[in-house]
Amino acid sequence: MNRFMKSRPGNPVITGFILLTLLAFSGCGERIHSKDVDTPTTGRIKMGLDNSYSLLMDAEIYAFETFYKYAHIDTLCRNEADIIEAFKKDSIPLMVVNRKMTQEETNNLLAQQIIVRTTRIAYDAVALIINPSNPDTNLLYGQVAKIFMGKITNWKQINPKSKLGDVKVIFDNYKSGNTRYFREKFKLEKLPASCFALNNNEEVISFVEKHPEAIGIVSVNWISDKQDSVSHRFLSGIKVAAINREGTDSLDATFYTPHPGYIAEGFYPFIREVYMISRQTYSGLAIGFTSYVAGTDGQLIVLRSGLVPATMPVRIVQIKN
Repeated sequence: MNRFMKSRPGNPVITGFILLTLLAFSGCGERIHSKDVDTPTTGRIKMGLDNSYSLLMDAEIYAFETFYKYAHIDTLCRNEADIIEAFKKDSIPLMVVNRKMTQEETNNLLAQQIIVRTTRIAYDAVALIINPSNPDTNLLYGQVAKIFMGKITNWKQINPKSKLGDVKVIFDNYKSGNTRYFREKFKLEKLPASCFALNNNEEVISFVEKHPEAIGIVSVNWISDKQDSVSHRFLSGIKVAAINREGTDSLDATFYTPHPGYIAEGFYPFIREVYMISRQTYSGLAIGFTSYVAGTDGQLIVLRSGLVPATMPVRIVQIKN
């Protein structure tokens, strides 16, 4: 290169070409982190998932990637706290969780010139699952509250005829959205000694299958999609407890399971919202995939998964005998 340059020291064409090449390479470091990496329907990104929504998002990703063959979405499936921390540290541009960012979290990202985009995609419910041998399938809202407050610790306090012993409440993870939900719901500083945590929703369901005294806490998505082989398999080994509406505890109370219709009508008491939250500053794959999930096709997948779509109307049909 040096000999070539010396042989043509004043060639303006070559000089211009070199300058343009240098300018192009000097801009690569900036573009590799910008819109040239991905578009709304192409490229590759990593999305963080609260474990509660892995089945739902597996279905969404499969449909999206089938339609957009140049789009690839990898997933990081962890507990809620770790997913949000990864999002704040820019390890992932997109996450699916069941809480919005706090004002403090939003302000911290804004200070980095990151505007968070939050899209509600579904209404979810927290299901209380029990062993098939447990006859107490209906639980009063007040009884559930006392369990989480540590005031009910034995099944005989719920049903004096029960042959079961101490109540064991099993969570997927102490840092999960399920755990946080009940701490906030009942304004608890900490959970009682009757609460235990495993690693994920699958382990919770497996534990309940083997322990009659247990109450498992899982997202309804894990047990509501009868077309999904995983969900269908889990349903065969557990029962879902029915709960009455808050403030209606009585002998003639009406009990509701986390069925989509009861979630949509607000009858089931433990309902929450599901959000896709993006930190992309350009129109990239994170925004494109979010738009797909919030659109007609994506919302139909939400409905099929046993959750209630957030961006499309749901018709409730009551069948009378």
